Amino acid sequence: MEKTREKLYSLLGDLPDASLPISSRQVGLDENDSFITEHLLLDLNGIEEVPAYFTRPKNAKTPYPTILFSHSHGGFYLMGKSELLTPAPYGYPVCYARALADKGIACLAIDHWGFGQRHNRTESAIFKSMLWKGQVMWGMMVHDSLRAVDYLISRPDVDSARLGATGISMGCTMSIWVSALDTRIKTCASLCCLTDFEELEIAGSLDAHGIFYYVPSLQKHFSMADICALIAPRPHLSTAGVDDILTPVAGLDKIDVALQKVYADVDAQGGFVLTRYQCGHLETPAMREEVLAFIDRTL
Repeated sequence: MEKTREKLYSLLGDLPDASLPISSRQVGLDENDSFITEHLLLDLNGIEEVPAYFTRPKNAKTPYPTILFSHSHGGFYLMGKSELLTPAPYGYPVCYARALADKGIACLAIDHWGFGQRHNRTESAIFKSMLWKGQVMWGMMVHDSLRAVDYLISRPDVDSARLGATGISMGCTMSIWVSALDTRIKTCASLCCLTDFEELEIAGSLDAHGIFYYVPSLQKHFSMADICALIAPRPHLSTAGVDDILTPVAGLDKIDVALQKVYADVDAQGGFVLTRYQCGHLETPAMREEVLAFIDRTL
């Protein structure tokens, strides 16, 4: 699988040196009844500082099991990492920082290129500028997420053996890619963006995803099922709305069949679970309950 991971990583364009040291600065601290929020500036790429939130439960012992929470898109460019504290309109109203703190779990969320405090240019301008330089926007975003895992590993209050990934929409796709590329992620809960590339095009829904989503030559080498297969045998829950145009049902069927076989072949039957809900692009109460139970069980 390592050669396959290397191939997937190689499609992400010219990336910053992943061996550079990571530095961090705490620039703020908030506290409420259940968790503390550290406001951080991280040097993950040597180009620009990456604002981040690290939330830690007040009533739990260290080291904490920790989730890398990847924010969504939705055109909410100013939201970014703050989605960890204030859910997006399509998210369940209780924020993940609180829901996970109640289970003794810490979280890290970073602003990705073009979002939150890094919204200094449009997504289109960032994509075009990077393309000129041989970079891929999604690759640069994935790079920052992988380096965010490096940062988590460096923290003495984080249990490096109990790391997970979750997110909805763009955050779903990021959670899948990070889990596929980094085996230090032990469990993955991906919400509302399990998209088969061929079926997305057949459905005429390519524009449902932002331009960030498209990686040159990806479809020549990988399907979404192939990427998800790199997570096996680690547990992976994916949730989907049957009316979500980002995830055509025919694609969900195709991915589910492929991954059930992948997990069976490595004696991890039941390790991949795809749950479908009667909704669109939305985290329902039942979906949130399932995700939290899954994280609790597998982390």
